[in-house]
Amino acid sequence: MWKGEHVKHREALIPFPASGNPDPMDLPGWLHWVDSCPSTNTWATTHADRLPHGAVVFTRRQTAGRGQHGRTWHSPMGVLTASFILDFPMPQLSGLSLVIGLAVIHAIEDLLPDQRGRLCLKWSNDVLIAGRKVAGILCEATSGSRSGQTRVVVGIGLNRCVDFVQAELSPDQVGNAISLHEISTVPEELDLLERSRHYLMQVRDIVVQHWDSSRFDGIVPLFPELHQRDGLRDRSITLELNGESISGQAVGFDDQGRLLVRSPQGVIHPFTSGRIIQY
Repeated sequence: MWKGEHVKHREALIPFPASGNPDPMDLPGWLHWVDSCPSTNTWATTHADRLPHGAVVFTRRQTAGRGQHGRTWHSPMGVLTASFILDFPMPQLSGLSLVIGLAVIHAIEDLLPDQRGRLCLKWSNDVLIAGRKVAGILCEATSGSRSGQTRVVVGIGLNRCVDFVQAELSPDQVGNAISLHEISTVPEELDLLERSRHYLMQVRDIVVQHWDSSRFDGIVPLFPELHQRDGLRDRSITLELNGESISGQAVGFDDQGRLLVRSPQGVIHPFTSGRIIQY
């Protein structure tokens, strides 16, 4: 759907300074630069009543990042940390993190065409390159929309140019993470933010256009690419849920964004939540 698509009427962007804060007059109107904060999602939620749809909160110094299921998101120097404000006219937003992942993939591939086709999704909120995590997503609904719509703060942590050794992270903290600088040239921060915002706004519009009050099926138009980008499909996986480990074969997603797992007995079970601990 988006192959070969380019941003039309794109204005010239002024690169971020290598250090320090830029002149606010040099930044796009949609971008809110924060010198330091515990979490861009927390900052965006706190200031939600002052932020319009499409706003982006960015910092280079996130001191207490949050991941899914209450886990810590480590944000050493070189991790691009930003939160995007999206308003939806409906309360049901199943599968949103999956289509957000598609937007992140397209943003990266636009700027790193040599990586095209190597990026994939790991249910429910990770983006992988060659099986290693390059980005994580945290979607949080909040009350702050001026129009009474459901406001979602989409936090994205992208390993842009991270030295995991210098950051003194343990192997358990690093896990299977990878940084863009390890595999290709490093895109400018503002380019990544601008492209990510473009595709996130496009995803939001697709979801809204295909929403029906009697049934949420907003992610269905994106099914072909979701399945194409599914990094778990047909793999043997182990899912941790409520302290229990569940093993089986991943067989894709349903129209609510639930992970479908075939048990050893051949029964397919849908999962709304859980953490993939082996794949």
